Order: sequence, then structure tokens, then C-alpha cells
Amino acid sequence: MSVPMETELSTDQNGASSQHSLSVPEDKVLVPVEVTLKLSSTAKIDDVRSAVEGMLEKRSLSYNDGPIPVPLDDAFLADNVQRICVCGCDTDEGMHNDNVLLFWQVKPVVHVFQLSEEGPCEDISSDGQSSSFNEWILPAKEFDGMWESLIYESGLKQRLLRYAASALLFTEKGVDPFLVSWNRIILLHGPPGTGKTSLCKALAQKLSIRFNSRYPQAQLVEVNAHSLFSKWFSESGKLVAKLFQKIQEMVEEESNLVFVLIDEVESLAAARKAALSGSEPSDSIRVVNALLTQMDKLKSSPNVIILTTSNITAAIDIAFVDRADIKAYVGPPTLQARYEILRSCLQEMMRTGILTSLQDCKNAMLPHYASAKDRLNTLDFHEDATFMQLCKQLLETAEACEGMSGRSLRKLPFLAHAALANPFECNPIKFLCTMVETAKRERSELPD
Repeated sequence: MSVPMETELSTDQNGASSQHSLSVPEDKVLVPVEVTLKLSSTAKIDDVRSAVEGMLEKRSLSYNDGPIPVPLDDAFLADNVQRICVCGCDTDEGMHNDNVLLFWQVKPVVHVFQLSEEGPCEDISSDGQSSSFNEWILPAKEFDGMWESLIYESGLKQRLLRYAASALLFTEKGVDPFLVSWNRIILLHGPPGTGKTSLCKALAQKLSIRFNSRYPQAQLVEVNAHSLFSKWFSESGKLVAKLFQKIQEMVEEESNLVFVLIDEVESLAAARKAALSGSEPSDSIRVVNALLTQMDKLKSSPNVIILTTSNITAAIDIAFVDRADIKAYVGPPTLQARYEILRSCLQEMMRTGILTSLQDCKNAMLPHYASAKDRLNTLDFHEDATFMQLCKQLLETAEACEGMSGRSLRKLPFLAHAALANPFECNPIKFLCTMVETAKRERSELPD
């Protein structure tokens, strides 16, 4: 893959929007590098970016996906930077090369940011009703690391990142929407427990970091759909309009990037044909009409992206579905995804000492799925037998968890540990055997 340039959206000294291009040779791959500032840091972002770029230029071997140690011999970076992370998994090359990129292949694009610790802020209703939305200042500490923890089929997260970049760029460039149409609406649908809502929040967090040079402020508004249905007939449509009026006020600030998350959107955008047939209250028609009207109004604002999820896609009004630019199915994890989820769980439990470490093994880091399959299929007498047994058992455990949701898989290690006779000392291989038995029990107890 050759990438000639990246257009970075930024602001000039007067605050007006502008674009400048990062010229990249044809054989270079753009790799995001995210730099998290310490909460105590008061350093200028441009100074930190320059220092990190200088540090990266001195690296002469490769870029591994994941954290890079902050150099202790650089007092400026040591005083101001909490974490440096290479996001090679967001590139095709990183995905296909086991998340390793050689230095001559890479053009690092450094993003410097500081996490907000404010937490969610609820909208206070004057009449005592439940709040209609929660609001976060992004990037938020609450969502830190969420993007990396979500594992899906190859390409889903990259597809969403590229979509958002194109949607913002088309608007920024002034592309005529009557000639080329886009709405900046994403619909993620699939069964419960597959991480749709988490993916929306993590995507908003990631985009607030990647576009912070153009939009130094970012907000996530999570709509409480159920609170928008009033006990008073015909009031629900007005409540939807009132909510979107508040969102409209947020997007009027041109330096503010706003993400609107509507979870279980079918509760707001229920198919109108059901109401017309008498199976749904007529007030739901007003709600759908109000929602579609307000979303069309937001279309003219360049700095807003609407993220929606649904467990019952068939129940959503076709006019809403048609407005969504991306309609991505998020299903139960594949074998590869299950392996990667369980691998990250096992690695974390070994890191924290809950499971005994593999000190007798040459390499304590468990390989990714593709690498594990290759190594197990190749008879290499130099490989550590215990380590290879662990990889084999991990793969068999992933196979045994077929049909389980990502949410259930993340919970499985805890349930398996709670089932141990001696929870204070257990090696990873025996623990994986317990996980298989726990998975079988959990699946047998699921309701039909």
C-alpha cells in the first residue's frame, strides 16, 4: 500500500480553519503515534510533538504496535509525557505483518493530548424527569484504552476510522452535498453483548485524538432514548426537538467536534408502518418524524458525527436506515477474535501475578493468532515446549468458546478463577483448562 500524503486539518493563528499536507514518499506508511500528557503537564503541544518526533527519528530498527518506553534520559519528555503508543494496528501493513513495521517503511504522525477526568455530566431536567443525555469532554480518562481492548473481525475498526476521516474532510473541503451525498451517520447493528456501544464510545475517543489539531475541543453526547418518551401524549416529539436544539448549540462552536451517540436507536426510530397499523402508539410517528427532521438539520454542520446502535435492525424505520452512511454488522467474535480476546485476558492476569508467570519460557509474550498458528504448524525444536503447549491450549480454549459474545468472553476469566480450588496459585495452562469447563457450564445455563 502506498500513501502519497495525509491532509492534516488544523487552525491558523487567527483560529480559522486551514489544511496543510504532510508530504510522504510513496513507499512510506503513515502510522499514528499517540502521546498522552501527564495531568500535571503545562507544556505546549507543539513542543511535545517536536520532541517525540525527534526521539522517533533516532529509532533505527522497527515500530512495534503498542507502547514505547518514555526515554528517561530526556528530561522534557520524562516530566511531561505519561505514555507513548504506536498505533500500527490501524494500518493495513501493521495488521498483515503481525503489528511490526520497519523504520524505513514508516512516517509517524504524532498526536499529543491530555485526558479529561471530569466524567459524565448529566442534563438536568427542570420538571424532575430523568436526564435526556449524558455528556463527556473528550478524550476522557474513562474511555482510555477502550479502543485497544475491542477486538473484531479484521478491518472493522479501520473502516470506521477511514469513514470518519473522509466524512470530515469532504465537509471541510466544501464538497457539494447535492452532488456527493454523505450524512455523517453510523449504524452498528447486531446481537447484544458484541460491544457496539463500547465501539461507538471508543471511536469518538479515538477521533477526538486524531483530529485535535483541527478541533481542540470534543464532546460525546449519549442520548437517553427512553427519557424522550413523555407521559403526556404528543410531547415526545417536542422533547426530541428540545434535545437536538441543545446539540445544535454545541456544534455552533466551530472548534468543537461533537459526537452524538444514540444507543438502541430502534426505541426512537421505530418503523412508522407499525404505528400506522395500530400496533404502536401514534406518538411514535411524531418521534420518528422529529428525529429525522433534526438529523437533517445537523447535516449542514461540519463538526458533528452521529453514532447509533441497534439490536433489532428490522424494527428501525427504513428512512433512518437509508440515512446511515455505514451500516456495519457487529456479530459474535470469530475464532481469531476469540483467541485475541482470551490472549489479552491471559496476558493481563500473568502481568498482575494472578497467574504464575512463564519465567522458564524464552518468550513470555503470547503470539498473535496468525503467528501462533504458524508456529504450531512448524516443527521447530528450538521452541520452548511449555510455551508451545500454552499456545496450543489457548487456541483450543478459543475454539471451545464458539458462540459466546465478546462481553461473555471478557467475563469468562473471572468466572474461571472463581471456580478454582486454590485461586492463589495456578499456572496458565491449567487455568485455560478450567476456562474451557467454565465456558461449557456458562453455555449450558443460557436460556433457550
